[in-house]
Amino acid sequence: MPRRFLQRYMPNPDTLRRQRSLRFMSRMIGDPGLWVLSRRTVANAFSVGLFSAMLPIPFQMVVAAFGAWVLRCNLPLSVGLVWITNPLTMPLIFYGNYRIGAWLMHTPVREAPARLSTHWIASRMADILPALALGSVVSAIVFAILGNLLVRLVWRWHISRSWKQRAIRRRLRRMEMED
Repeated sequence: MPRRFLQRYMPNPDTLRRQRSLRFMSRMIGDPGLWVLSRRTVANAFSVGLFSAMLPIPFQMVVAAFGAWVLRCNLPLSVGLVWITNPLTMPLIFYGNYRIGAWLMHTPVREAPARLSTHWIASRMADILPALALGSVVSAIVFAILGNLLVRLVWRWHISRSWKQRAIRRRLRRMEMED
């Protein structure tokens, strides 16, 4: 069952609550409703985490935690999925978001220079920001919806498969008992 697989990798809420850096969030971390693993809470956590990951903002994990609290979905999954945009993947993802935004706005795409520098980014920010913001919001919504649907479908498929396997095992046991 997907629940067992996910529980293997989930952190312990008591351990997190005792960490000094997270004490200000101890009430939220200790809320058992934010640690439930059900089809709804996991699917919504994927939506919140993927949405937050696609936004080019600082403190994405805080946004994901707040979203998990508001939607009453799984907190660790929501926060953990934000790491899809880690320092290695962030430039590629945000450049893709920028290109989507530029395409939607019908503006020419600014090609990245051979050597990317903070000076180049600062000088082009006024040109890049509207397309980046639009592309990021659009991709965040699309990935949130797709992630939610995919988790629900995979969860349903997994449960259906386990029911079929159980039925086969019961039939085999009955056949063994009859022999």
